[in-house]
Amino acid sequence: MADADAVTRLRQADADRRAARERVESVGAERSEGATEERAVNEESRAPAGEDSLRALRTACEELRALLTEYEGRATGDGDFAAFIEFQDRIAHFTNDLDEELPERTVFEEIDERLQQRRLTEDDFAAVRERIDAAEETADPLVEWEDARERYGEARRAARRRLDTVADRIDDRERLLELGEADLDAPTERLRDPIERYDDAVADAFDAFRSNASAREVLDFVETTALYPLVPFREPPEDLLAYVRGHEAGTEPIPQLLAYAEYSRSKLDHYVEDADALKRSVATSQTYLERLDADPLTVGWPPPAADTLRWQCNERISVVARFAPDVVNDLRAVRALTRRSEYDRLRDSAVARERLTDAERERLWTGAVADELADLRAERDALRDALDELSGLA
Repeated sequence: MADADAVTRLRQADADRRAARERVESVGAERSEGATEERAVNEESRAPAGEDSLRALRTACEELRALLTEYEGRATGDGDFAAFIEFQDRIAHFTNDLDEELPERTVFEEIDERLQQRRLTEDDFAAVRERIDAAEETADPLVEWEDARERYGEARRAARRRLDTVADRIDDRERLLELGEADLDAPTERLRDPIERYDDAVADAFDAFRSNASAREVLDFVETTALYPLVPFREPPEDLLAYVRGHEAGTEPIPQLLAYAEYSRSKLDHYVEDADALKRSVATSQTYLERLDADPLTVGWPPPAADTLRWQCNERISVVARFAPDVVNDLRAVRALTRRSEYDRLRDSAVARERLTDAERERLWTGAVADELADLRAERDALRDALDELSGLA
């Protein structure tokens, strides 16, 4: 099964997360009976230390280090006496403000005691930093817990990504199986011939219309097709439309306008009244004009579903009649195809022939596609079960 590791990784990450959580909660479990009175001397006894208390321990270590860094240069040796007194005062307040149940509190008390000497050296600060480092090791399970949570979160995200991938692959295999059920020997020419006859006729007619009618007339026609959502011509640029409507050059065919756009301004002055306006409006829309063709009016191969094609034909009849009324009968013949009982069967065959590769046909014939689909569905179910079963981050 492809990449079943996504489920395995998620379940392992969840197990690691739970184990790390248990270690956090077990750190500083209840002290042995009678340890309260020996708290100051028994270094192995700790108050209950769950996540919050370990975070508090880590914060206390960071704050104490910051105090050491701030005062070390002034509070050691024969430095600033005022800074020395201020430092000891801040250390005392820092220690007094610590929670009584803070893990390793006795270490902080011992550090406080050492730093209240009448004279401090760099060795004192170094020794204190070592004590802080050792105390902070108590919070190591918290780091492990945070890392485990991060790995678990990434494992869930990876599982969701894999689920999306599997869903796409399931859709692909189902499509292949559906195509594989088509009759590849069906007489698809019964659809192809009328469709190609219409497509060729409308393409020729539109090419003649574009080549011979004025640019103004052609672009006005294209603009009106906005009323027909199933005839997806791209609307003419506003500047271009305004130019052909407002200038004499708009009565020229589109090929002539494109030729003008290639002229130099000095040469163009001999042909149009406002060479700059043509350059601004036509030259900047040159790609649009060059690509303007009958493609939005053609059916193509293989054709769409019967209902879709029927609606397309209904709209195209009104549009094609504006510039090529002699082609309308060919379009009506295409529309008539959609009412035949054999249309869906012939279309399915056309789609299968067009889209199935030789390799896909071989996989269908051997049953490999069906096997892949079964494996993918099983993997999808396993991913869904794991994501539903295992909780989110907490």
